[in-house]
Amino acid sequence: MESPNSGDHQPGRIAGIDEFAAIERLRSRFESAARSVHPEGPLPPPGQTWIGDDAAVLTLGSTDPFLWATDLVVEGVHVDLGLSGLDDAGYKALMVTVSDLAAMGAWPDFALVSIAAPGGTDLDLLGDGLAEAARDSGCVVVGGDLSESPVLVVSTSVVGSLRAGPERSPLLRSGARPGHRLFVTGPLGASAAGLRHLRASDLHPDADTDADAAALVRAHRRPVARLGEGEVSRLSGASAAIDISDGLASDLRHLGRASGVGAALDHLPVADGATDEEALGGGEEYELLVATSDPDTLIRAYREAGLRPPVDVGWCTDRPGEYTLASAPLPEAGWRHRF
Repeated sequence: MESPNSGDHQPGRIAGIDEFAAIERLRSRFESAARSVHPEGPLPPPGQTWIGDDAAVLTLGSTDPFLWATDLVVEGVHVDLGLSGLDDAGYKALMVTVSDLAAMGAWPDFALVSIAAPGGTDLDLLGDGLAEAARDSGCVVVGGDLSESPVLVVSTSVVGSLRAGPERSPLLRSGARPGHRLFVTGPLGASAAGLRHLRASDLHPDADTDADAAALVRAHRRPVARLGEGEVSRLSGASAAIDISDGLASDLRHLGRASGVGAALDHLPVADGATDEEALGGGEEYELLVATSDPDTLIRAYREAGLRPPVDVGWCTDRPGEYTLASAPLPEAGWRHRF
């Protein structure tokens, strides 16, 4: 990404490209290199899922599949340390990776945590947040790495498993079909609204805040992975799922592209105190978007598990690439990195 202070192009720098275009370019290189390990047969091998879903699905010998996900939290990109504490940054850094496993109906087992930070960073406080997220998600941190860096970067890598069900098959983004109903696990826009409140409070410390502000701020600082909802969705026979980390408008399109479907939304559940725009494109929700051919079973399974009822938001169509909200084109919204 070029900035006014970036100067001339440096060796190894190319014109800015979209995050998902970059992923595809890297995918082709990695799969070509994988041919040295898997010279015959399809890539990925049967029973495995590599780049393109919330987590990789891998097998070793005859064991059940395990899932492996990784994510980054970067100061100034994913977290503003003027508005959130180091413990919040640590909590978010692990929980956002755990959420990728939740989207596939899995639970986290072990994590590696790598931290790059400026001198003087309170690593104990950062570790407090990471440890709290580990306790909340039932995940054990077993190692990692430390390095100096101009800004804080926390990388988490989590291995998980499918703990229940006769068929240990994860939920993927690619299983939705025309006619399948679409649900979300809760109202949207809370994290973006929480960030808005934090920014307003930073500019106007004495300003009054409404009754919803504390819950919205917590949604931004301490996102919660929907692990129970992911497993119940998988066990109820849901066809596809994705976590809403980039915003509903973006992640619906990710699921649609992977499944080869379009989508028609007739309802947008907005968190109290959030706006429609924040619900569509705010991101960092970590609610789940779930597709199913049997909505009654999904709703009943949530109720029997003591979970909040999922919210019906629309259905999948046979028009790939076409996405609507209340019969109008769905706005392009959500976060994309550029490189």
